[in-house]
Amino acid sequence: MTRALRKARYGAVLTFVLAGLMCGTFTVRLPALADRLRLPESSVGVALLAWGVGALLSMQAMRVVMARVGSRGVLRIAAPLCAVSLVLVAFAPTFPLMVLATAAFGMAFGAVDVAMNAQGSAVEQAYGHSLMSGMHAGWCVGAISAGLVGTVAIAADLSLTAHLTVIALISLPVVAVLSRTYVADPATTPEPGHSRKRLPGVIYLLGAITFGAFMIEGIVADWNGLYLLDTLRAPEALAALGYPAFEAGMLLGRLSGDRLRGKFGARGLILFSGGATATTFLLVVAAPSALAAVGAMIFVGMAVATISPMALSLAGTATANPGPAIAQAGAMGYAGLLLGPVVIGLLSSLTSLRAAMATAVVLGLFVAGAARFLPKPLPVVLGTETLTELEEEPMAIAA
Repeated sequence: MTRALRKARYGAVLTFVLAGLMCGTFTVRLPALADRLRLPESSVGVALLAWGVGALLSMQAMRVVMARVGSRGVLRIAAPLCAVSLVLVAFAPTFPLMVLATAAFGMAFGAVDVAMNAQGSAVEQAYGHSLMSGMHAGWCVGAISAGLVGTVAIAADLSLTAHLTVIALISLPVVAVLSRTYVADPATTPEPGHSRKRLPGVIYLLGAITFGAFMIEGIVADWNGLYLLDTLRAPEALAALGYPAFEAGMLLGRLSGDRLRGKFGARGLILFSGGATATTFLLVVAAPSALAAVGAMIFVGMAVATISPMALSLAGTATANPGPAIAQAGAMGYAGLLLGPVVIGLLSSLTSLRAAMATAVVLGLFVAGAARFLPKPLPVVLGTETLTELEEEPMAIAA
């Protein structure tokens, strides 16, 4: 294995860490942003919607952009813009400007998200075996770090503006260094009109699987705390542990995901993970106490952790040019991330929050059912050659 390839792997992982740190910092300090501008909950929702729509639109645009310049070119521009737009959020003096800043941050982040997954796919193919789950573990590390740093910043009475600016100023030189580690995508020069053609059907199936996984993650992120606090009557300190417990489970699951893929194959792992997610989330919904629900959240995180990395990895090897395929699957995933909290809010107003949370159980079953329609063996396209993925050693033949 060459030194350059090892550097590319570490660079891709650290890009995931940095993305998780920037996004997590924005999330952690959102209450402070709302407090500074004296925003009601509805206005905070508008700001979050602007971020999500910005990310979604950017991801759709990446279908064309990635086909022309590849993940390396996108990351070298979008990652610095992500840090700069975080500063814009920090200094936004009014609600309208804050919405514009969060939309800009969402657009930059959406481009980074697609490009870092495509870069991960390129490194994965160069290595010849599965690495994507471990790279997504880097995201968990970044998000958890953002929570810890945010807690320290709040305890130290560091202002929102200072906190976000410090994170952005640290990020800028880091992305400059990381940009030197990126490798070229397997194919970045498509035929005329290639990026506008309809992608293979399997990409949309993988996008649907990513949609289900991201929707579950969005439900946990936005509603888990309220479920523990209001439905299970947890004290505030215990309710605050629900999401970190989920993220810790995600980290454990992703650290072992590539090894499990090598043993069971991507299709088998997605199928099992969907069923396991449904089962473990059922434990959360049926939990008799908040402590039991928090414990179950660890297992939900472990179960759902590998679904989106495996789906995006497969999207990256299903066509000769991974960028547009990953952009499409990622955009469908983010649609689920946006839709999930809205669906839970609507269902909880019609029934109860406990009943609404059962939506995640249905989504787990949906993922497992969709995985059964994935082709077996799965296609692996490298350059102009179409190969097949072995169930026992998924990426071995890509070497």
